[in-house]
Amino acid sequence: MAIPEEDVARVREATDISAVIGEYTSLKRVGRRFVGLCPFHGERTPSFSVNAEEGLYYCFGCQASGDAISFVRAIEHCDFVEAVERLAARVGITVRNDAEGSNDATRGRRQALYEVLADAVEFYHRQLLESAEAGGARRYLRSRGYDGEVVRNFRLGYAPAGYDALTRHLGQSAAVQREAGLAFENSRSRMQDVMRERIIFPIFDPMGKVIALGGRVLPDELRTNQQNPGPKYRNSPESPIYAKSSTLYGLNWSKSEIARTHEVIVCEGYTDVIGFSTAGLPRAVATCGTSLTESHFKLLSRFAKRVVLSFDQDNAGQNAAARLYEYERRHEVELLVAELPIGTDPGELARTDPALLRRAIAEARPFLGFRVDRAIALHELTTPEGRARATEAAIAVIAEHPNDLVRDQYLVDVADRTHHDPQRLRQLLEAERVAREHRPEPTAAPNRRDRREPSEEEGRPIPNTPDGQNSDEGAVPRVASVNESRAGRDGLMLAIHRPAEVAEWIDTVLFPDPVQRRAFIALLGAEELHGAIDSADDEASELLRRLVVSDGAEEIDVNGTLIELVRAAATRALVDLEVEARLHADEAALVGEVANRSAWLKAELEALRDPGEAGARANFAVASAQRILAWLRATHTDEPAI
Repeated sequence: MAIPEEDVARVREATDISAVIGEYTSLKRVGRRFVGLCPFHGERTPSFSVNAEEGLYYCFGCQASGDAISFVRAIEHCDFVEAVERLAARVGITVRNDAEGSNDATRGRRQALYEVLADAVEFYHRQLLESAEAGGARRYLRSRGYDGEVVRNFRLGYAPAGYDALTRHLGQSAAVQREAGLAFENSRSRMQDVMRERIIFPIFDPMGKVIALGGRVLPDELRTNQQNPGPKYRNSPESPIYAKSSTLYGLNWSKSEIARTHEVIVCEGYTDVIGFSTAGLPRAVATCGTSLTESHFKLLSRFAKRVVLSFDQDNAGQNAAARLYEYERRHEVELLVAELPIGTDPGELARTDPALLRRAIAEARPFLGFRVDRAIALHELTTPEGRARATEAAIAVIAEHPNDLVRDQYLVDVADRTHHDPQRLRQLLEAERVAREHRPEPTAAPNRRDRREPSEEEGRPIPNTPDGQNSDEGAVPRVASVNESRAGRDGLMLAIHRPAEVAEWIDTVLFPDPVQRRAFIALLGAEELHGAIDSADDEASELLRRLVVSDGAEEIDVNGTLIELVRAAATRALVDLEVEARLHADEAALVGEVANRSAWLKAELEALRDPGEAGARANFAVASAQRILAWLRATHTDEPAI
C-alpha cells in the first residue's frame, strides 16, 4: 500500500461518512442509522443504510457496501490512493504516499491502455462506416439483420486486411499496443495488427470505457486474403484493465434496463446480446469466453435478482450445477433457464421469430426444474425399466441442490411422473447425497461454442487469478438450510451488537454455513469490528458489513437464538450419527455406541421442541441446549476446513 496504514486509519476515523454520502443522496436519520435511496442503482423505496458510528454503509437492494473510502472509489471511479487523498483533504489531514512514483506509473499505464483501445475502436468504427474495403463486411452485417443504427449503437467496426493498418494509425508505443492486444512483432521485427478482415465488437466496462476487443473473421467468400485466418473469434488477452472472469459484454448498455426490470439475461455471444436488444429485450449480457463465475454473479446481483440463462441446451445443463446453486444462494438471486428450440440461438431467433424469443424469456423456468425435465425426457416412461432409469437420472440431478425443501418438492413431482412411492425415492435421494459427500465434484469445462462464440487463441492459457487459482474453481461448501442461516444470522447480530450477552455460549460449532462461520471466526480473531471486516474474506466481510447496518439486534431473544442454533446443530449431528450407523452396520460395538448417543440426543432434542409450561423454557430448554452444546464442543474437536 502506498499510504501507510496508520494514515488511512486516521482519515477513516476523522471522516463523517453520513456527510460524505449525503452529498450524493438524501439521507434521513432513523434511530441510530441513516437511510436513503441508493446512489448506485435506481430504486423508489430506500434500501441504502449508513451506520455513522461504525463508518459503514450497505445497500439491501444492490449489496453495495463498505466504508467512506470504498464509497468515494465507487462513486467517483478512482483508485484507493486517490480516494484516501480526497477524504484527507476534506478533513485537513496530510497523508504520506511512500510510493507516489510507482503509483503514478501504474495509473499512467492503465490510462494508456484505455486511450489506445478507444482510439482503435474509433478507427475500426470509421472503417466499417466509410471504407470501400468494408463493403463485404457491411453486406454480411445486413444479412444478419444489423442496420446502421445497430452498428452505431454497439460501436461495431471493421479491421482492414492490411497487416499494419491500425498500427500505422495509432500514436501509442509498440509496448502499449502489445499489452492492449492490438499488435505483435512479426518475424521481420515489424509491428503487425492482431485483427485483420474481422468484424470488431468492442468490449466495455460497466462505466463505458473500452477494455478489450472481440473480432469475428469474415466468411471465406468475403475475404480478400484466402490464407488461414486463424480462429473464428479472436479476443484481446487479459490486461491490467481486462479480466475475462469478471467481465460481461453489454453490461454498459443494459444496466439501466436490468435495474429497471430487476432481470438480467445471460447469454453466450456478442451477437446474442445484440439480438436480444433488437428483439425488444435490451437487458442481456454475455460472458467473454468463460463459464459463469462467482465474480459474474456478484456483479449481476447489484442490478437484478432474477438471472435468466439463455445458453445452448447442452451448456444450460453444464456440470457446474452445484456451483451455480451455491452462487444463487450466496448472492440471493433467482436462477432460471429460457428454453429455446433445439438448433437455434438468440441472434437467429431475434431475426426470424422475435416473438418466440420474448416468450422464451417470459416463460423461463427454475434451473433445477429445467434440468429435472431434461433428465426425464431422455427416457421412455411407458415401461417400468424406462421409468426406473428416468427416476435415477432425476434423483442424481435433484441431489445437487443444497436446499432440502426444494429437493423434496421436485422429488414428489418426479414420483408422480414416474409412478413411484415418494418415501422410497427419499431413501434413494439420501443414499445419493451420502455418496456425493465421498465423491469429488467434476471440474466444469469452459462454456464455449466453436460455432459462434469467442474462444481462446490456440496455445494461450487461460490466465489465473492473483492467488494462482481459476476464479470459478473450488469445492462447493456444505450449504445450511434457510432456518439454519436465519439462526446463524441472529447469532452473528448478537455477537456484533450485544457480545457480552452471548460470550459464554456462542461457538464456531453453531455455524455450519461456511460464510457465517468465517465471519464469526473473523470476529473472534479481531480486537474491534473494522479489524474483523478487514481480515475476513470478501464474502464474510460483506456479510459483516450488512449486519452492522441492520436493524433488530435489540429485539433478538438471546435464549431463543441459543436454542435455535443448538437445535439445528443437534439435528445435523443426529443425521450424521444415523449415516455413521448405516456405513458401519457390520460393527456391532460401534453401532451400539452410536445408538446410545442417538437416543440421548433425541431425548435432549425433545426438551428443545416441547419446553412445556410458560417459563419452563429457561429451566428445561436452555438447560438442555447447554448440555447439547457441551457435547457438540466435546465431539467436534477437529475443526473443519474454512
